[in-house]
Amino acid sequence: MKRVMILGQPGAGKSTLARLMGEKTGLPVFHMDLIHWLPGWVERDKSEKIALAHEVESRDVWIFEGGLSATYDNRLSRADTLIALDFPLWLRAWRVFKRTLRDYGRSRLDLPENCPEQFDPEFWRWIWNTRKINKDRMLAMAETAPAEKQVFILRSPRQVRKFLRTLDVREKTAL
Repeated sequence: MKRVMILGQPGAGKSTLARLMGEKTGLPVFHMDLIHWLPGWVERDKSEKIALAHEVESRDVWIFEGGLSATYDNRLSRADTLIALDFPLWLRAWRVFKRTLRDYGRSRLDLPENCPEQFDPEFWRWIWNTRKINKDRMLAMAETAPAEKQVFILRSPRQVRKFLRTLDVREKTAL
């Protein structure tokens, strides 16, 4: 496991999983939100986002979490592992709500400075409006990934914890 692509909808736990995997494996972690946003919640130009994502994807090792479907094909071709977090909408919405309360007015580590957590009706509408199409796209990618890729579809926090424990086993057996 040298290049890991993590996908999931808002609140699925992409950033948390990437961070925990990075701690366990020593692989560098990259967050798409740091590419997507500039300080002050200013969206970066699409061509610049694509170029920055390709820069990450061209590296030898990485854990890269987040969207930007324009780069999915390239990222998947470079990845050796794809992790799709397919959690129910109610759980993801609860997590986004809880995260917003916890971090309200502060920028999270996976966002640029001056992008404070806030209640944003537009973001909630986007979560609702894309709930099916983004899920279908993610699962189709996981189901049609080339055979040489390791693919994990994790559908619950319990499955994520179990997956993380397998990383501990791999580290111990590699010694």
